[in-house]
Amino acid sequence: MGFAGLGAMGAGIARRLHDAGYPVTVWNRTRERAGPLVESGLGWADSPRELAAGADVVFTMLTGAAALEAVGGELLSGLSPGSVWADLSTIAPDESRALAARAQAVGASFLDAPVSGSPATLAAGEMSVMVGGDREAFDRVLPLLQAVGPKVTYLGPSGSALVMKLAINVSLVVQGMSFCESVAMAEKAGIARDAAVEAVMQSVIASPMLRYRGPMIIDGRMPETPFADVALQQKDQLLGLRLAAALGTPLPFAALANEYLTACRAAGLAEQEWIAVYDVFRRIGGIE
Repeated sequence: MGFAGLGAMGAGIARRLHDAGYPVTVWNRTRERAGPLVESGLGWADSPRELAAGADVVFTMLTGAAALEAVGGELLSGLSPGSVWADLSTIAPDESRALAARAQAVGASFLDAPVSGSPATLAAGEMSVMVGGDREAFDRVLPLLQAVGPKVTYLGPSGSALVMKLAINVSLVVQGMSFCESVAMAEKAGIARDAAVEAVMQSVIASPMLRYRGPMIIDGRMPETPFADVALQQKDQLLGLRLAAALGTPLPFAALANEYLTACRAAGLAEQEWIAVYDVFRRIGGIE
């Protein structure tokens, strides 16, 4: 199989597939990122076309629609009839459907297969995968998806998984914002921040996301390499808001959460893990 896109998550997924016993060849715009994987026994392709030509299943995990468009043309030129392109990226559902139509035109199948989780949940074997597209193609690649994460859900026609991913992501950010404002209130009242975070983690409002992301707001715990930085998370938030607007579905809490992501960028936090929004709440609350 082929795998294109070796960011923190993509590299982890490619390695996980290899560790499960599948032969994996990778491609990335910058070859340096592939070095550790190639040293571990994964193959290397010199171009997306070469990657697709040598595989019956190709995975992509890129930062957005522009990156997919830049790579997609070459991938499509290498895909064989009957092959499957499974895209793990988070893009707009209509953009994904357009790629599915282009894959169908060359006799291949396209699946939108966004993941829910982080490098931490991937390492723990708790990643979930949502899939939209041709059911027969899904059944063919299901064992591969289960090697990525044990929780795989087929949601329907092309684009369905991305609709669900965006619905989950806008809720995720709202939950993170609510957590941050609550801890900021407790800290302003004199409770130590680490104690406040611990109390939340032991309470009924704890969630899988908060258990790995919540402790990041404690001094010295912010990861050097973000799981999802502010800019990337806002990209998904805006995709969700645009989808909701097109559907005529109000997302008032998600819209407010998006404004705080904008405040993060204004505060110079665009490249930090997005839960760094806690700093914005501290500044608003006058916490020294």
